[in-house]
Amino acid sequence: MAKIRNLFGVNLQTIIKMLLQHPQLVDLLKRAYSAEKAASFAYQGHAGAVKNQEEKMAIRQIELDEWNHRAEVLAIMRQYNVSVSNFYEVKFWVIGKVIAASCYVIGWFMPFYFAGRLESGNVCEYFRMKQYFNSLGIREHDKLLYEMGMKEKEHEVYFLEQIKDKKMLPFFQKLFFWGKEESFNNIDLDKKYPVEESDMYCKK
Repeated sequence: MAKIRNLFGVNLQTIIKMLLQHPQLVDLLKRAYSAEKAASFAYQGHAGAVKNQEEKMAIRQIELDEWNHRAEVLAIMRQYNVSVSNFYEVKFWVIGKVIAASCYVIGWFMPFYFAGRLESGNVCEYFRMKQYFNSLGIREHDKLLYEMGMKEKEHEVYFLEQIKDKKMLPFFQKLFFWGKEESFNNIDLDKKYPVEESDMYCKK
């Protein structure tokens, strides 16, 4: 199959790269790119609202991670001529700014809780991207997408660690389906599968 060429002598893999024929993957790339900006804005507000310097530094590092993820996703999009969605850019800009402002008025617990819940879902975005690319026979992004997914898991674990003993957590977990007993992904950082065996992640 790798040697199959069309009438113009173009390699089949090249055609796939030129025209990424996978609507779910294209939309996921566009949405993830814009959502990373929303997350970064949100963490700017979160870091500004907390008083503890260690928390402030940790959240700012997470913000930098999100900006880096946005840049990495954009590089992949450009490789396949996937355009940025103006709709998603505006939507997530508004969401990020609203969340950032709310961090100053909703107390200490909720920004940590909802950040952890958000990161829990973000983990699977990158593993699904990997699975979608693999379904097209493309594996060159496996390591990068795996690493970004694992980094999002580290973020989730950080936020959960900050609130795991708070009295409000059981109530919020019951209401929003995330907490010590619930996650939106099936990754255990203490028992990670290598990139080559990571297809079992996020299959729900």
